[in-house]
Amino acid sequence: MKKIEAIIRKSTFDEVKKALHEIEVNFFSYWDVTGVGNEKQGHVYRGISYSTSDIQRRYLSIVVSEDFVEKTVNTIMQAARTGKVGDGKIFVSDVSDAYRIRTGENGYAGIN
Repeated sequence: MKKIEAIIRKSTFDEVKKALHEIEVNFFSYWDVTGVGNEKQGHVYRGISYSTSDIQRRYLSIVVSEDFVEKTVNTIMQAARTGKVGDGKIFVSDVSDAYRIRTGENGYAGIN
């Protein structure tokens, strides 16, 4: 099993969620997060300059089988890509085991 962590723009979240549901990734967790990245330009709104050094993003955490990693990563990249600096990052790491609390199932059965 693999854990996919993605940090994406909030504005692309609905598209990413829809695309993940289309490939049958129906369970994942997400949080609103703030980070610091390479996007350094400021924005002016109603005559007031705002720094973008603190960037609002959405953090997704998804656990999938080894066979589904590439499809999931490609789906996120396609749905979240705007072509501009600040589109986000995706990290993939190993998950040694998973347990379903209600039934005690573990391994892939624990997440499926």
